[in-house]
Amino acid sequence: MNLFKFLTSKTFLKQVLLALVAIFILCFFMLKWLKVSTNHGDFETVPNLTGKSISVADIELKENNLVMQIQDSANFDPNYPKFSVIEQDPPAGTKVKEHRKIYLTLNPSGYIKIQVPNLKERTFREAKPMLEALGFQVGKITYENNIGKDLVLKMRYKGKTIKKGDKLAKTSKIDLVLGNGKRP
Repeated sequence: MNLFKFLTSKTFLKQVLLALVAIFILCFFMLKWLKVSTNHGDFETVPNLTGKSISVADIELKENNLVMQIQDSANFDPNYPKFSVIEQDPPAGTKVKEHRKIYLTLNPSGYIKIQVPNLKERTFREAKPMLEALGFQVGKITYENNIGKDLVLKMRYKGKTIKKGDKLAKTSKIDLVLGNGKRP
């Protein structure tokens, strides 16, 4: 029997038709099962959690059948209270399935502590950018008699003398004592 006669025979066509009907029925029931098991069309709206505390965020997420997942804290942002949410993923207003994890980034309790660099015997022109690059601020500048004009003699924080290696919070104001160019 040749191939063309077999492909046009009643037996072959009947088997192809049965296979197509079986595939159609299987797909129909599979789609119905998926619709029921995945809650197709049922969504929860993600609430806006920015600026809220962890406990309030947890309550709001539980009310919306969502799960809180805390990510690592970010850099301290003084515009938000300590331990409050500063970012969330997915963003507020997004429609998601229930029991979806909402990733939250929290505001830490304060600025990180950074080591104070060695600024002794450096010019103010060198010292200022070094401090600002590390996140510190230049505070009050005072002068003492010293032959080196604008040379850093001492560093102070809140009236106390500090030295290289001491740790201060980022954005701390460091007062500098500079030489005025006159002999002592």
